[in-house]
Amino acid sequence: MNPTRRAMVAVPLLAALPAAQGQTPREPIKLALIEGLSGPFANAGEAVFRNLLWATERVNARGGVRLPEAQGGARPLALVRFDSKGTVEEALSLLRSALDQRIGFVLQGNSSAAAAALIDALDKHNEREPRRRALFLNYSAVDPALTNERCSFWHFRFDAHADMRLAALTEVLRDDAAVKQVYLIGQDYSFGQQVARSARAMIGAKRPDIEIVGDELHPMGRVKDFLPYASKIKASGAQAVLTGNWGNDLTLLVRALRDVGSDVRLYTFYGNALGAPAAIGEAGVGRVLAVAEWHPNLGGTVSDAFYAAFRRRYPEPRDDYVHVRMQVLVEMLAAGIERAGNVDAAAVARALEGARFDGPRAGLGDLHSATMRPEDHQLQQPLVVSVMDRVGAPGVKHDVEGSGFGFRTLRRSEAVAVTQPAQCRMQRPR
Repeated sequence: MNPTRRAMVAVPLLAALPAAQGQTPREPIKLALIEGLSGPFANAGEAVFRNLLWATERVNARGGVRLPEAQGGARPLALVRFDSKGTVEEALSLLRSALDQRIGFVLQGNSSAAAAALIDALDKHNEREPRRRALFLNYSAVDPALTNERCSFWHFRFDAHADMRLAALTEVLRDDAAVKQVYLIGQDYSFGQQVARSARAMIGAKRPDIEIVGDELHPMGRVKDFLPYASKIKASGAQAVLTGNWGNDLTLLVRALRDVGSDVRLYTFYGNALGAPAAIGEAGVGRVLAVAEWHPNLGGTVSDAFYAAFRRRYPEPRDDYVHVRMQVLVEMLAAGIERAGNVDAAAVARALEGARFDGPRAGLGDLHSATMRPEDHQLQQPLVVSVMDRVGAPGVKHDVEGSGFGFRTLRRSEAVAVTQPAQCRMQRPR
């Protein structure tokens, strides 16, 4: 099948409306979403699509991206879906398709391996065809190498990378006196391997008394039965598991731990949605931790209004997975295009370097503070560690996915507390 036939354009309503009475519709600024929208991690890909679509709708509802008339005037954003089926090879094929359609902004995140391949391919393309250059905007591929030794002028990451997330998680672990033994388990690819290495180093530095009693990697997206892993974790005597698992690999792991009767505390990157809370149920109360830039029970008028607006847009409980960072990505991109005055990739990249997220402009007030570090194109932002509890408990106003369980804040770390040194040697275009 031709790759272009696999793409489905999702254009928000305002993109089809004329700019003014009697005028032709404004040409949309297209964003290519290259993501696994089918296969073992389709639920994670569709959650990304919902968040990004809503973000583009919010920009379009206030008139779109405002450019000079010579550049098309105020133009809507349009999200174009490309289903990579969760494979690197398909992602690269779809990148070529997007570039052939002259889409200048590529969005991806649910695989650090795919992100690394896309960075390399885009570097080569932009060098070879300077008149058709594009930017890569990354919302969740968190291998630190992507903004360190593999950094690129054409790549911007809007999620906290793995070491930043671990810095926040291990601050809570440091104060958890009941934990004497920890089991590390993760997916066997670049991200999972990095989490294991960094977790050992950070735990050793902050809690040298803790013993690592297991350090295991499993095939990504191919394990259907996690009971053997759960049995080993239970037999190890560990009081805590630390994992970067996401999607079904996390849901199946926590379900298996419940089935074997394990009462370990789970320190996770993504344990707050995509079926994980429902899978573990009552056994997860006080024991499942997650780290993110935001969560629905963070509290405050602006946060509550933001979450209420998302739930109005997506009222089905199964669709309840909202990311502030994806709003930040789209808002900062729109503002960067406006500052650049055009959609040229190099000009927009320079406009993004050092940019601060403008919460009031986005209608998010002081909900989130973030700055794009120019040295490595890594967003610097606060992180929140939360713990699972019953809805209605103090600090748990909202549940997750209709499960009856939500998350309450344990610790909020400012950006300066989780920032990591930049090790990027940026090669900038001439």
